[in-house]
Amino acid sequence: MRTKITITIIASFAIILIGIAFGSVWVPLSDVWGIIHHKVTGSKLVEHISQSSVSIIWNLRLPRALLAFVAGASLSISGAVMQSVLRNPLASSYTLGISSGASLGACIIILYGITIPFFSIMTLPVTGFIFGLGTILLSVAFASRLDGQMENNTIILTGMVFSLFVNAITTLLSALSREHLQQLLFWQMGSFAARAWTPVVVLYPTVVAGTLYIMHFNRELNMMTFGEDQAKTMGVNIKRIKWILLITSAALTGSVIAFVGVIGFVDLVAPHIVRKLFGSSHIYVIPMSAFFGGSFMVICDLVARTVTSPAELPVGAVTAIIGAPFFAYIYFSRSKKDI
Repeated sequence: MRTKITITIIASFAIILIGIAFGSVWVPLSDVWGIIHHKVTGSKLVEHISQSSVSIIWNLRLPRALLAFVAGASLSISGAVMQSVLRNPLASSYTLGISSGASLGACIIILYGITIPFFSIMTLPVTGFIFGLGTILLSVAFASRLDGQMENNTIILTGMVFSLFVNAITTLLSALSREHLQQLLFWQMGSFAARAWTPVVVLYPTVVAGTLYIMHFNRELNMMTFGEDQAKTMGVNIKRIKWILLITSAALTGSVIAFVGVIGFVDLVAPHIVRKLFGSSHIYVIPMSAFFGGSFMVICDLVARTVTSPAELPVGAVTAIIGAPFFAYIYFSRSKKDI
């Protein structure tokens, strides 16, 4: 197990470096490391490295790669928690309508030009986060009113209903203002383009804190994986734990969506791969999902910005191309087992 963990961590760092080095302008890995070392430690820059390379690496690619990694990590952790809490291999934060809520918030901001006074750059991220988190709160609250025990199927079905309803509102608003349609579409497919250090600085401590908090419930997550009845007999307050974990996971996902737009399927793919390689214990599933999901997102972003260079694909389209067949495979495999 220790060997697998070490290999995963080393591979993740290697993927980040590759994601930084590759692009329309190739920068050797040795130069990438030299630039990072120069900026972090203040040491003298190697003579042959140009200032344009320093600007490309430090101001563009490094924050973009780090943002992609932390976004993938956050989404994957959320997906791992959702699948365990709801005991459904197809469950994710998106199942409960978080992405739909964030999209509606972004749509309103883009269409009506609303800004936060003195802090306009944060208007879209903050609104996306509030609407995404608001949707999950309403969805779970409604599910608890319908079913006092908050059964898994009730939560999932309620989330799907809310997601469809909110998507319908977003579609209606988009149809009434076609001049913003392309901008809205790009938001709904996700992108790491033109992102500076601000989202990296905000997201990293947020995701680390959320991950450590979720890890605090490692024991409860392991128990809930085997069924709610067994967890109850072992003293787990199912309803309370569900609220805590669902909202924490939603906050992690909402934070990412707020900054980079809607990116799906990462939270579905990474946890399944991790469980195949590391088993079902959440002391491994949660952190390893972060590394796998982060690395997967860096690779997808690299593909998105190089395949059609100088044009750029929405990264959500790349993850969907990979994730949709994976989703179908899981669904039909599960269906066959049920027959």
